[in-house]
Amino acid sequence: MDLGPYVGNIHHQLARAAEAGGDDARALGERLVAPLDAAIRLALQDVLAAAVEEITTELAPGSVELRLRGRDPEFVVTPPPVDSSREDLPAGGDDGAWDGWEGAGAALGASAEGEAGAMTRINLRMPDHIKARIEHAAANDGLSVNSWLVRAAAAALERADLPRPRERRAPQGAQRYTGWAR
Repeated sequence: MDLGPYVGNIHHQLARAAEAGGDDARALGERLVAPLDAAIRLALQDVLAAAVEEITTELAPGSVELRLRGRDPEFVVTPPPVDSSREDLPAGGDDGAWDGWEGAGAALGASAEGEAGAMTRINLRMPDHIKARIEHAAANDGLSVNSWLVRAAAAALERADLPRPRERRAPQGAQRYTGWAR
């Protein structure tokens, strides 16, 4: 998406407003045009990022990403899967893709959207070798990295909510007794 026409329009409007103020205002307007270029582009990118966040919230489990190519933003849309059973995806195997999507659709619907369907942005730092494996697995599943991570987190949380087996007691000889004995 080329922001140039939008930035140019703002420059034009600023120049028209400065003309009404006389020569001093026009000279000031001309001096402000160059420094305002970066500020205007940043403000437009902030607006686009906010729009992307709202659209992603409504599109979940699909997503929209905003990427920069040079000075221009670019949108990448990952539509939600048509079939939540994930039957259309190849089975895991030796390619390193995670095979644990069973039940993730229910977990994603209940957990990822939350009560009001709100989404939160987080920063995640991880070792490069894990990032590479996640990117590979996401590509194998036909998902963006963000969508893959959301599904993996939802599935992990669903597994975490399952009842855990009771802890085993210590071996018979290791039991302790307290009290009085004769």
